[in-house]
Amino acid sequence: MDAQSSASRGAPSVRQAMAGLHSWAGLLLGWLLYAMFLTGAASYFREEISQWMRPEVPAMPERPPAPHSAAQALLALQELAPPGGQWSIELPGARSNVVALAWDGPQGAGRALLHPGTGARLAPRSTAGGEFFYYFHFSLHYLPRIPARWLVGLAAMSMLVALVTGVVTHRKLLHHFFTFRPGKGARSWLDAHNALSVLALPFHFMITYTGLVTLMTLYMPWGAQMALNTAEQRLALRAALTAHMPPGPASGAAAALPDVAAMVALAERAWGGPHVGRVVVDHPGDAAARVRVVHSDADRVSVSPRFLLFEGRSGALLERRDAASAAGQLHGVLYGLHLGRFAQPVLRWLYFLSSLAGAAMVATGLVLWAWKRRVPSAAAHRAGLGVRSVERLNVATIAGLPLAMAVFLWANRLLPACLPDRSAWEIHLFFLAWGAAWLHALLRPVRRLWFEQFRAAAILLATLPVWNLFFSERNLASGLLAADTMAAAFDATLLVLAGACHALAIGARAQASRVS
Repeated sequence: MDAQSSASRGAPSVRQAMAGLHSWAGLLLGWLLYAMFLTGAASYFREEISQWMRPEVPAMPERPPAPHSAAQALLALQELAPPGGQWSIELPGARSNVVALAWDGPQGAGRALLHPGTGARLAPRSTAGGEFFYYFHFSLHYLPRIPARWLVGLAAMSMLVALVTGVVTHRKLLHHFFTFRPGKGARSWLDAHNALSVLALPFHFMITYTGLVTLMTLYMPWGAQMALNTAEQRLALRAALTAHMPPGPASGAAAALPDVAAMVALAERAWGGPHVGRVVVDHPGDAAARVRVVHSDADRVSVSPRFLLFEGRSGALLERRDAASAAGQLHGVLYGLHLGRFAQPVLRWLYFLSSLAGAAMVATGLVLWAWKRRVPSAAAHRAGLGVRSVERLNVATIAGLPLAMAVFLWANRLLPACLPDRSAWEIHLFFLAWGAAWLHALLRPVRRLWFEQFRAAAILLATLPVWNLFFSERNLASGLLAADTMAAAFDATLLVLAGACHALAIGARAQASRVS
């Protein structure tokens, strides 16, 4: 049966079917997708966010030598951490101004931060930092980890369906990119949605597909389960994909660690520069100790494991891992493309802006769905219950999430430093603010919601740099005077985002006045 006879009998065309699938794939999990894109955008600057949320830690104008920092870190671990288990040393990089220590063993786990130059232990305010946005965008919060990641995977798959069906539906992509008709109601929202979709379409495909690949063994574990029958085989697979390995059995015989700084120096010579990112010590103080000096991910696309393994007792080099298998390298590249850790400042900003474009694409699609289904009348209450519910959910998610993120940053500045579980309370206040935005969306008239929530977000974002001028050691003024680029850029970005929220608030008010 040809397409003409199908159309004459009332059967939908392929493009019509794709349009319907595109619409519903984007709507059903669109609010979650928006949150994933927005918090994912913030995740590309999670190190900078963590720095900003620890203003007591001074800027690091010059990175100290990695062997020096590693030696100081090992001395600190010998004082702070119990023997046995596993010690980890995260060395400072171009975007990190601390040495991060972590230990996990039979006698408990712990963390500490050190000054990279002096080795002195730092005691900044407890904060969730940029790690909260990073983990939220693929694990959510307050939910069990596995169900949350399945839900996120379902949302990512629906995004992939929406992208493919969107390309099929809109044949003139470049024409749509250069078309925008303001003040035309649903037509304007469609033009904005199309332009944002085309603007970063390759990025959206890449980030969605690679996001699914990062958790592929969770979503499709059956192949690995069938092929890998023993614990040794599964351990070998993990070793091929990551440098994070559980320590093997201890010998029970005490032995002192050799010079770890010399191991780090050897790795720098082997890799041709200061490329060491992490040092991991298994069973410190035991004759079976092993030391892994791991290559940083900051200057290479692939995150496949690259490290030098040393015997802990003698310091002899046991293994040099410079390349993974073809499958491991492919996985490492796809994973690395998604994380963007290799991205230098310009490319990182492009990642950030493309993610914001993705959030705006989802947001305009959600608004367009509701707008097209409203009764074309000034009496908004005549719209169906489903449409009115979507309208209010749109406001609470699209405008409420930036508001909650601003509250999260304010919580970092206002919560007492001595508050128990302070970092957890930053997160609690984020969700309380988001919940308040949802409650506000249920109680206020729809025509006022967009303006009020975006205006509140703009005020909170704009006043944060002002607060920092008076109450923070690292702020816009001191950053410009002392060449503290990160602090100055962060506060300037807050002002730009405040301006964007203000413009959205004004635009929403103008549109509401035209409709009413």
